[in-house]
Amino acid sequence: MITFENVTKTYPDGTVAVDDLTLEVPEGTLTVFVGPSGCGKTTSMRMINRMIDPTSGTLTVDGKDVTTVDPVQLRLGIGYVIQSAGLMPHLRVVDNVATVPVLRGESRRSARKSALEVMERVGLDPKLADRYPAQLSGGQQQRVGVARALAADPPILLMDEPFSAVDPVVRDDLQTEILRLQSELHKTIVFVTHDIDEAVKLGDKVAVFGRGGVLLQYADPAFVLSNPANEDVAAFVGADRGYRALQFFNATGLPLHEITHVAETDINSASLGQGEWALVIKDGKPYAWINAEGVELHRNGKELYDCTVGGGSFFRPDHTLRHALDAALSSPSGLGVAVDEEGKLIGGVRADDVLEALSEQRRVPELG
Repeated sequence: MITFENVTKTYPDGTVAVDDLTLEVPEGTLTVFVGPSGCGKTTSMRMINRMIDPTSGTLTVDGKDVTTVDPVQLRLGIGYVIQSAGLMPHLRVVDNVATVPVLRGESRRSARKSALEVMERVGLDPKLADRYPAQLSGGQQQRVGVARALAADPPILLMDEPFSAVDPVVRDDLQTEILRLQSELHKTIVFVTHDIDEAVKLGDKVAVFGRGGVLLQYADPAFVLSNPANEDVAAFVGADRGYRALQFFNATGLPLHEITHVAETDINSASLGQGEWALVIKDGKPYAWINAEGVELHRNGKELYDCTVGGGSFFRPDHTLRHALDAALSSPSGLGVAVDEEGKLIGGVRADDVLEALSEQRRVPELG
């Protein structure tokens, strides 16, 4: 467990970076420090591994005051991932990953073997082991950074805006990868970001910081979204926080409606009225939507792709209400398509069904 007790950091010019911070980071959880630039979130994280020392207050890791521990030894036991990976350009990928084990006295041969195993765990092709960082994509470099932080199997992992420099698609993949790794490894992770969407996606708990290094709210993501502590938190999480909160409610139990559907082989004989849509079933699975105009195009020899409307209108009932609502809103028919694990049609869901389910499921999460 990481504990801040009345921790303050004041710089010589009088600037207060962190103001009387008190919170506990539970063992084995992913806690996100989030807030605007200059709010003290990164400073707070860097005090954990003594890259910055507090001016006053007490910061403990597993009950031991970090200021009583040698900084080098402390850092060797804490994984650290930063923006743009921070890899050593003159070392091959495998040696970058093996850095901390070697510094801790492990033989280079043994450390490299372990590094290859960690690379595979974070989704890196072993063929990349002998490349240099400059030969990798931004996403690959960040995975190497994560692998390096995990190589010595530290109980604590600090992540300072690690995905802010990559494009949105890669960022989403890396976020999903972190969640997968955490479900397997159960590290104590402190993750810093300025992105509230990233915070609520990743965090077991979210600490929202404000100007002047003040902690404004510390709770689970659903509570922060549904019950912002004050106007500053409400403004930071955004006016669409109700929509974001849908991701914390399960779509299981939504009423399923019948969907008009047609097999790919029967499209030419389909009869659809004005404004009517049918779901095309291809190879036994939902493919896309088609209307009367699309049927006519297909009869005239157009390819199926050119006759239909796709979009992200499919979801699985074991996913969230946000997935279900996205599916309904992106569907030309107004029906989100529910599919099973094999991708086969189960039924359809309307946006009204999602909102009704939300009103039934919504409860005030306990702050804890």
